Amino acid sequence: MSCMPKGLFYHYSIINIISIKPKTAHRPSPFLVTTEKMSSSESNFTTAKTILTTVGSIAATAVVIRGVSQDLLPPELHDYIFSAFRNFFTRFSNQLTLVIDEFDGLVNNELYSSAETYLGPKISPKTRRLKISKPEKEKHFNITMERNEELIDIYEGQKFKWVRICTKTESKHFYNPNDMNSTLKSEVRSFELKFHYKNRELAVNSYLPYITNEAKKKKQEKRTIKMFTVDYENMYNISDMWTPVTLDHPSTFETLAMDIEQKEMILNDVERFVKRREYYRKVGKAWKRGYLLYGPPGTGKSSLIAAMANYLNFDVYDLELSELRKNSELRRLLLGTANKSILVVEDIDCSVDSEDKLGKRDAALHDSPEFRRRDESKVTLSGLLNFVDGLWSSCGDERIIIFTTNHVEKLDPALLRPGRMDVHINMSYCTPCGFKILSSNYLGIKDHVMFKEIEDMIRNAKVTPAEVAEQLLKNDEPQVSLQGLIDFIHQKIKENEEAKAAEKLKAESEDKLESIEKDESKEDGNKEEDL
Repeated sequence: MSCMPKGLFYHYSIINIISIKPKTAHRPSPFLVTTEKMSSSESNFTTAKTILTTVGSIAATAVVIRGVSQDLLPPELHDYIFSAFRNFFTRFSNQLTLVIDEFDGLVNNELYSSAETYLGPKISPKTRRLKISKPEKEKHFNITMERNEELIDIYEGQKFKWVRICTKTESKHFYNPNDMNSTLKSEVRSFELKFHYKNRELAVNSYLPYITNEAKKKKQEKRTIKMFTVDYENMYNISDMWTPVTLDHPSTFETLAMDIEQKEMILNDVERFVKRREYYRKVGKAWKRGYLLYGPPGTGKSSLIAAMANYLNFDVYDLELSELRKNSELRRLLLGTANKSILVVEDIDCSVDSEDKLGKRDAALHDSPEFRRRDESKVTLSGLLNFVDGLWSSCGDERIIIFTTNHVEKLDPALLRPGRMDVHINMSYCTPCGFKILSSNYLGIKDHVMFKEIEDMIRNAKVTPAEVAEQLLKNDEPQVSLQGLIDFIHQKIKENEEAKAAEKLKAESEDKLESIEKDESKEDGNKEEDL
């Protein structure tokens, strides 16, 4: 034992001491055993109670702190503090977070809208609040995540956590046309996508493209055509500047009261446009198409626009230029429109002025109080055309731009220049072909003994499709309805002849007055020479 190393001897002694067993078993008292068990149970109960009390205190404290911070702290400071806490704890996590904002600069973030559509029908066990809505004329419910809710999605066996973040900001209402980057919003919205860092390639290269494709399918399945109008009170709130309503217009190419050849030309042109994405890219042109619809009121310009929207399943943006004050406002609105849409500017001859007209008007008003008005319209034709075929025209794909006018002769020559508006469509008065289509639509007949008389009269009468339709609506009986139309056309021809005679008389009077003025001017000149 003396030659054994000291450390080993110490280790050996400890082992022997631990392994020593008593030679006689000592039976403990039953009372002592019961007491020990009770003491152990009480100790465990006390420990559990302490833990629950501590957890409850922490939770209550967190709730109080959060409530107090929301009530007392400014929103910016509150968001900053909790963002700092979140960033601090994520340092010790193996998760990666992708932030998907609602807007990318001045344009919509396609990935955000795709995520919103994709996540709508999904309900996670942790999801407690959802937003649901159903516009009056839509067939489907719209379901989206409520603010600050979480949702778990499984893709290829991997877990992806989505959090919808909504941060309120102080709304301000003031006119600032010089600052294109100061987009004011009452709420900033985004998604946070969280996943294990090892799934980064899977998320970026597979999961997100999958979401985009699925969202497109779902949008197409439940798509209803919308018509957007401008909310001028929210001009600087990029997410709310366009207000949508469901466009439930029954017009189709089959029901349009137009000549068959003209209708087929328009239909073929539209079909060719939507199929030529690569062609436009190859020739270096923006993927857009411009149509100029001109003709008297009631000739079906609005019905043609609705038929194109229904055929293409495109949304319609109705732009009223007279309410805009600057070209920068126009640019902001146009950037807020979506792809696969139709932009409509009605009565273009009354909506914008060229720089020459503006210069003459400003010179005439220079000394008047109206010249000092800040809300005077300054949207120019060049500003609009810059978006139609200038550099800004490339900010979007698969868009149709339609201008309408009742007086094509009043349009600025710059608008009629070749290549500016691709197709000019004359919406003329009702023709025999248009009359037959209207008779089929309203009376359900394709032939009648009175058709020949009506067709001969229509060729010589300037009657619009809207006027013909109004007469056919007055009675369901074809005989009575057609007779009423004949009487109306007779009266229309008489009125047209009277108007033509009045115009001729007016023109003769003006020519006679002009001739008299020339003679008087000539006589005055001769008198001055004699003097």
